[in-house]
Amino acid sequence: MESFYTDKQQVRRSFERSAAGYDNAAVLQREVADRMFERLELVKLAPTRMLDAGSGTGYAGPRLRARYKDARLVELDLALSMLQVAAGKLGLLERVFQKRSWQVCADLEALPLADNSLELVWSSLAIQWLNEPDTVFREFHRVLKPDGLLMFSSFGPDTLIELRGAFAEVDAKPHVNRFIDMHDLGDALSHAGFSAPVMDMEKIVLTYSDMKSAMRDLKAIGAHNVAVGRRRGLMGKAAFQRAEAAYEKLRREGKLPATYEVVYGHAWKPAPKLGFADGRQVIEFRPRAK
Repeated sequence: MESFYTDKQQVRRSFERSAAGYDNAAVLQREVADRMFERLELVKLAPTRMLDAGSGTGYAGPRLRARYKDARLVELDLALSMLQVAAGKLGLLERVFQKRSWQVCADLEALPLADNSLELVWSSLAIQWLNEPDTVFREFHRVLKPDGLLMFSSFGPDTLIELRGAFAEVDAKPHVNRFIDMHDLGDALSHAGFSAPVMDMEKIVLTYSDMKSAMRDLKAIGAHNVAVGRRRGLMGKAAFQRAEAAYEKLRREGKLPATYEVVYGHAWKPAPKLGFADGRQVIEFRPRAK
């Protein structure tokens, strides 16, 4: 069976190292967040507390605060350096008077937040770095209040399919991270207790002049290969050239494609049902006011 497991400590180290230059290369990440905000525009919600889970360098924070002016925001990320970059974007007065945000360095699979404490959990391109979608969705469900909303994006299995195929010409080791199918994520939402999950997907294709440019971009955003079964050590020159030759076969109009399968999802935490242990339901009856 193909392993989806990632080395979480390597994930942390990768993003710690890339934090300073992350924004220069995170074009796709900003575009996906923008498309999530378009979806959020269609939702009627008035949160008082919200979470940006996997907040990175803080791109979504200002827009979440601007949209929900009365809400307090928790920006949470596994990499401390990412949070420090986000904090550095604030001006002096904002740092002194900013009472609407907290920054927390923590693991999404073990949130240091109280049960039923949030009305909105937002997570853009973060959960693909985790091992168990069931675990993180249970955590999101735990911290949300009844009728709270989870909105997220992730990468699907066809992400970087060209690069994966090129390295497959070299050996059977996973050189590209594995990503979970949209339908499996939807099932995990239901298993975690969410109701009415809505999933959709689109493919975004970036183009590069050569394979090395594509890999430089991945390195710049911290998207190293963090699969547990990944190849250790540097690849030899001859092996890398074989991978390059395989990738070159995909060149169209002078460019090499890099496909990203972007998965979007949102779901609600349902209000608890009133009832008895034997299955009988409680129906609330309120007399009409005279």
